Amino acid sequence: MVLSRACHPGPESALTRTTEEAPCPFKFSRLHRHPSSGSVTTDPTEGDVPPNTYSTHPPTARWTHVALRVNNIDATIEWYTTHTPLTLLARREDPDGYGAWLGHRDNVDHPFLLVVSQFFEGHDPFGDSPHAVLGPFAHLGIELCSREDIDEAAATAEADGSLAMPPTQMPPPIGYICMAKDPDGNTIEFSYDQGIYATVQEVWG
Repeated sequence: MVLSRACHPGPESALTRTTEEAPCPFKFSRLHRHPSSGSVTTDPTEGDVPPNTYSTHPPTARWTHVALRVNNIDATIEWYTTHTPLTLLARREDPDGYGAWLGHRDNVDHPFLLVVSQFFEGHDPFGDSPHAVLGPFAHLGIELCSREDIDEAAATAEADGSLAMPPTQMPPPIGYICMAKDPDGNTIEFSYDQGIYATVQEVWG
């Protein structure tokens, strides 16, 4: 199991992986489970959406998500929940395709999500545009707790053929990193000792 080491002592950490599926706080009216994948989808046409779903808003403007178009949402969810500390928050199905939100379960006050969408044939509003992917420099970055975690993340990616760059010590502020590719070819960087937490606390804390 990747990312099993917790950054901080205590019963739970952002980087502590469990086999328990993240509960969906929206409590949609009906869930549809696909027998082949075990994934859960929601049908927005059935039942009413809870009234507080669209009445809760941030107190100030916030950066809330990064969105990626994907070719196989099941493979994408499986990859991110295996290789990263992200867990599945919600999954939807509508006439245009499938969508899913992934994020950190302990970040409820300032949520930041990875949004992934798989469009049905003929329903992609940007279908005539190139399907761009993140890379080779453009990437999603995930900071881990130790060099050993980087080595473990790289080993897990190498085992399924998704490792793009082995663990490498880079000059400051990059730190010790490795890179992997998700099922669509997007680059994911795993890093240690970039100084992001310390810099944010020193400047904005």
